[in-house]
Amino acid sequence: MAVKFFYSSNPRYGMRLLEYKGKDLLYKYGVEKPRGMVISSPDQIGQGLKYPVFVKAQVPFAGRAKMGLVKKANNADEARAIAKEYLGKVIQDFPIKKVLLEEGSPIKKEYYISMTVDRTNERYLILASPEGGIDIEEVAKEHPEKIFRGGFHPFAGLRDYLVNELIKFMGIQGAQAKEFAKVVYAMYQVMMDYDAELVEINPLALTEDGKFIAIDVKIMVDDNALFRHGDINVEEEGDLTREELEARAAGFHYVELPGDIGIIGNGAGLTMATMDLVKEYGGEPADFLDIGGGASRDIVKSALTLLLKDARIKAVLINIFGGITRGDEVAYGVTEAIREVGVSKPIFIRLKGTNEEEGRKILAPLNIKIYDTAEEAVQDLMKAIRGDGK
Repeated sequence: MAVKFFYSSNPRYGMRLLEYKGKDLLYKYGVEKPRGMVISSPDQIGQGLKYPVFVKAQVPFAGRAKMGLVKKANNADEARAIAKEYLGKVIQDFPIKKVLLEEGSPIKKEYYISMTVDRTNERYLILASPEGGIDIEEVAKEHPEKIFRGGFHPFAGLRDYLVNELIKFMGIQGAQAKEFAKVVYAMYQVMMDYDAELVEINPLALTEDGKFIAIDVKIMVDDNALFRHGDINVEEEGDLTREELEARAAGFHYVELPGDIGIIGNGAGLTMATMDLVKEYGGEPADFLDIGGGASRDIVKSALTLLLKDARIKAVLINIFGGITRGDEVAYGVTEAIREVGVSKPIFIRLKGTNEEEGRKILAPLNIKIYDTAEEAVQDLMKAIRGDGK
């Protein structure tokens, strides 16, 4: 049976925590981590570490080593130079604000283990392999027999028999079996206590002195549960891009998606319905952007400015059905955004509801067509970006 993995980089199911934060959470539950320090400035690097160390840019995606974002430093000066190179860089729209320095560990063997949510079967799922430290999806593809797959129901919890089956499959014996079990139960507690959708350690290293150490960690937490976890600083420890950070600061909800049509709506339901409509007509949304009810012109301006500056986006669709959201405020926000950044891509606006006529009058000088229905706006948008009149 093929192994299915339940996380991806695009789009996310939850908030991905940076590596150092994931290790900190597991450490609270007894999972060892390499000795090291997290810095936000090269000047914070002192002489307290035992060199050489690995300097690791804190970014929420895989493949850092291939990108040159993990390097070895033989002394403090080299570490400072590498940290200076990383800090402030923007990789895949993510600004690097933290760097992790870690001492090396005397590794005897590497393992892979993760817990995730199997949505299809409505269970939690353990995936593990005695072949850690490499692309686990390649292992699953080439050698599926090396992948352990064990599900358990949320109401039943993680049972000892499943952990024992896992230990046997991994080939771990003696004193190490007990230590490995502690890691598995710690991962389970993080899943439960932090509303996690993924807890992954790859590699989980067995050291020469018989300890298990988490060399790299990925943890994904349900976005909707973040209010329960005050010890997670979303801006510092999560996977927000520059645009998402900008949106939070401006006061609207934004999630980046892989398409090329920018969408603005007022209210989560209307925004999602607009995304569905774009998909129905063959388009791909580039974002979920909800300005909320009663949005001011400043919020509208910030939202449209963000999309107009996004090079991925070919056209922008604004769908407003005003109740407490006023059409004139929306129009002023659109006007100010265009005045500030210019019209770099076509804009299609559906505007209905409170102060609709005032809004139309304000937008009239821009020569942007205002639509009565979202369907009409989407149809014209698709014709414009296809360039074929269909």
